[in-house]
Amino acid sequence: MHSLLLALATTPTPMPSPTLRDGISEDQVTPGLLGFIMTAFFVVATALLIVDMVRRIRRVRYRAQVEEERMAAAAAADVDAEDAREGLDGGARPAAPDSNGNGPVDGLSRPRE
Repeated sequence: MHSLLLALATTPTPMPSPTLRDGISEDQVTPGLLGFIMTAFFVVATALLIVDMVRRIRRVRYRAQVEEERMAAAAAADVDAEDAREGLDGGARPAAPDSNGNGPVDGLSRPRE
């Protein structure tokens, strides 16, 4: 067994030939100029699509943020309008303190010391 492994290890392998086999041209094994141009086109197109997609996603997020802010402002305006309407309808609104500082604070009437 040892001699078989030694024989296989020392047997020279044929040298690869620097030329192509018969019937094969260089265009069949390399992409050439057309392959390079097509690959470059796909890389540039993919990069442009990614940039466009990121821009569109950013625009959608911005629009959603603006819409949320608009809805929050509308809700705050509705609350303010409701508070104003309750005040006009005779709702219980705390009175302002008088010139001496006496008056309701947090709904409780306490004199100022």
